[in-house]
Amino acid sequence: MSPSHAHDDIAVRPVTEEEFPAWLTALNTGFLRAPETLTPQELKDRTTHLDPPRTLAAFDPTAPAPQPVATFRSFPQELTVVGGRTVPADAISNVTVSPTHRRRGLLTRMMAHDLAAAKDRGDVVATLIAAEYPIYGRYGFGPATWTTEWTVDVPRTGLDPRWSGPADGGRVDLVDGAAVRALGPALHDRLRAAQPGAVSRDERWWRVNTGDLRLYGSWTEPFYAVYRSAAGEVEGLVSYEADDTWQMKQPQNTADVNWLIATTPAAERALWHYLCSIDWITKVKSGWRAPDDLLPHFFPDPRAVSVTTQADWLWVRILDVVRALEARTYAGTGTLVLEIVDRDGFADGRYRLDAGPDGASCVPTGDDGDLVLEAADLAALWLGDESAVRLAALGRVREQRKGAASMADALLRTSRRPWCPDVF
Repeated sequence: MSPSHAHDDIAVRPVTEEEFPAWLTALNTGFLRAPETLTPQELKDRTTHLDPPRTLAAFDPTAPAPQPVATFRSFPQELTVVGGRTVPADAISNVTVSPTHRRRGLLTRMMAHDLAAAKDRGDVVATLIAAEYPIYGRYGFGPATWTTEWTVDVPRTGLDPRWSGPADGGRVDLVDGAAVRALGPALHDRLRAAQPGAVSRDERWWRVNTGDLRLYGSWTEPFYAVYRSAAGEVEGLVSYEADDTWQMKQPQNTADVNWLIATTPAAERALWHYLCSIDWITKVKSGWRAPDDLLPHFFPDPRAVSVTTQADWLWVRILDVVRALEARTYAGTGTLVLEIVDRDGFADGRYRLDAGPDGASCVPTGDDGDLVLEAADLAALWLGDESAVRLAALGRVREQRKGAASMADALLRTSRRPWCPDVF
């Protein structure tokens, strides 16, 4: 039997509700997590948000028991693009292949099934957070945003130890999870309206992240703080935890930020200063932030803030080139013909982009391409983070017209980098 037909008997299909427990077991296996025994209520809480037609598994009929050997899930999402509009996205998560069935093309088959369905639904893009870098480029995904984790050495910041609150007339108050669920959704909607790369959060996100819906064993309640402006407007929220570390009778405690969202620099500054003013806290770990975050510059000594991690974050796969390029705004004016190479066909073709501050038109064309690039590289450029000039230097973009890469940067790049605050 040839390798191309050796695994045709493994079925890839949506799971039934009765198969959800086995699907969860396979998911835990793929992520090297211990098996779980769930009560009926825990199973309901874990799976009621799953959409069976979009929850896939691979089944090996030759196995001793008909257990899933690969998992895949997608769900609807909104993604903010440059200029503040949103596009419908196919958010992909829970991708695993059991170690006994790797290298058999199961991910390729599940991905093809899901992306075809997303295209038929009219989704403009697909999104995911990649656990491993090399996997998803071959499916047309490119890293569209990056993330940075910072560690603040509090004694070195130069922050006045007498700091007791914002000097701008605003205030910081501790609140509980119920208040976060009441205040957070509207605040986040204002944030994502101005933040390219941000994605939507549903009610379940707020319930899970405030302990109102407890999915994974015991829950440790974090601290929550809210910043209100002098006018009383909620402009920032933070969730954080703290350890209990002492050395030689001296506190060496660390505050770990779970998430911090703010709609103004004043709110960001106030919340970071608040975290660094808490007695006994000597380090603050920022959690996942934008790579050009203002955080280091909120302190007299920015060197007190060091990079712990910097990595790719949100990966995007463009399914509809015309709608993707017409949805965003452009600071400059120009015309560019993009020749997109896409082996899966979703984005393949030549497209004429006429862009300007008042809007953009993108249409298929028979004109020669100014730039030739693969779908994954278009995804990396789309939200304004990557440079076509850089990609040309790497041999990933080919200029057919001199100066086309510089023109692409003038049109596509943004003054602030896109950022996705969420993991999914």
